[in-house]
Amino acid sequence: MTAEAFRILRAAGRTPVAWKNGGGTTREIAASPGATTDAFDWRVSLADVAADGPFSLFPGVDRTLTVVEGAGMDLMVDGEHHIVDEPYWPHDFPGDVETDGRLLAGPVVNLNVMYRRDAVRARTAVVRGTLRLAAPEGGAVLAVALEDGAVIDGTDTALRRYDAVLLRGTAVCELRTQGYAALVTLSR
Repeated sequence: MTAEAFRILRAAGRTPVAWKNGGGTTREIAASPGATTDAFDWRVSLADVAADGPFSLFPGVDRTLTVVEGAGMDLMVDGEHHIVDEPYWPHDFPGDVETDGRLLAGPVVNLNVMYRRDAVRARTAVVRGTLRLAAPEGGAVLAVALEDGAVIDGTDTALRRYDAVLLRGTAVCELRTQGYAALVTLSR
C-alpha cells in the first residue's frame, strides 16, 4: 500500500474551526479535494454543539449527522421535526434547506458527513467487529473509531477514539473494533 492510498488520521492533531455561520466549532477529519468551508466534494468532521441554533446552509450538499456524544438534538429540517436522540444512528437530511437544532439535554458531539449530491454519493454506517475496508473505484472509504480499541490487522496500528483510517485507490485493510466505528463509503 502507498502512503497516499492508506492514511491514518489522528484525532490529537485536529484544530477546532468556527462553523460557516459562527454558531459552533468543527474538527475536520478528512475532505476532498481540500479543506475549505465551501470548496469540497465531501467532508467529514466532528461538530461540537453547545447551544441551540441554526445550521449553516450548503447549497447542493446532502448531510448525514450521527450523534456520538450527548443526549441528542431535535432538528427542525425544512419545517419538519426530526428527533435525533439515538447514539450512533446516522440521520440523513439536505444541507441546503433551513435547519435548526435544539439540544435535548446539554451539549453534543456529532459526526457530520457532507457531500455534493451531483458529484458524490455517501453512505454512513456504524459498525463493530471485523471488517474488510476497500475503497470503491474512484472513491474512498473512511473508518472513524467512535470508541477506543480499534486495530488495523496485520499492523501494530491502533486507533483511539476519533482516530480514522482513509483508504483510496486499491488499498485494502482489515479493521477490528472492540467498540463502534463509523464507516463512510464515498463513491462517484
